[in-house]
Amino acid sequence: MLTLVTGSRGRVGSALVSLLHRDGHAVRAASRDPARLDPPAGVPATACDLTDPATFAPALDGVGSVFLYAEPAGIDSFLTRAEAAGVRHIVLLSSSSVLGPDARENPIARPHHTVEQALAASPLTTTFLRPGAFAANAYQWSAAVRSHGVVDLPYPRSHTSPIHEADIAEAALAVLTEHRLQGSAYHLTGPESLTAAEQIGLLAAASGRHVTVDTVSRSAWKKSVVPYVPEAVAEGLLDYWASTDGSPAEVTGETEKLTGHPARTFAAWAEEHADAFRA
Repeated sequence: MLTLVTGSRGRVGSALVSLLHRDGHAVRAASRDPARLDPPAGVPATACDLTDPATFAPALDGVGSVFLYAEPAGIDSFLTRAEAAGVRHIVLLSSSSVLGPDARENPIARPHHTVEQALAASPLTTTFLRPGAFAANAYQWSAAVRSHGVVDLPYPRSHTSPIHEADIAEAALAVLTEHRLQGSAYHLTGPESLTAAEQIGLLAAASGRHVTVDTVSRSAWKKSVVPYVPEAVAEGLLDYWASTDGSPAEVTGETEKLTGHPARTFAAWAEEHADAFRA
């Protein structure tokens, strides 16, 4: 069965393409800009812009399963095209933010919730992967660590249970290729709850850098990210960090259940990516 992997330039999507190809599964790598893809030899690349329905039919031709990113703009058209193409199973890379009571209004959860609702209403078999914070979110601190070794945080004691992107890709491989795992929702986490300050400490240890954490106000942090983060998203992040300040994050066994091994630690991720935090 041919699998279409949307968002194949992303860390999870590109890793999933490699895993499917390694294990002998037919896979097609898709991206808004396929010319920038670098899939394994023998893996075809195709255009699939999840906001542009004109790209859907060619990308879905002959496809039996899809790994889908949560883009609500064209989801109804995508599902119509997928059903017409004979797709039988869609794995959605959603988010654990949909588990919150405000998922419909929360700017971070809303797109994932919208796509989940559309998929739940479709006749296609759907599997939801709901990871929490990605370990790779730590890249947001790399410039500060490299340049002056000081990271400004509004809530340094805010907890997450960061998950390695390789574990998400392996979980996706499992649900795409094992029928017994399909049709369910999985809350994926890393193996431990860590504060933001603890994560920065692990990055410092891995990179050999001396790094300090400065506590700043909400307004100061929001002002610093204005060029990069929409205001509604910034407020959503601040509210989330405030709600988890001093409160350990949930750690589930779902990652190990799907991958067959303990979830990778944040310390391991830091070691693997230490060069990004060195001057």
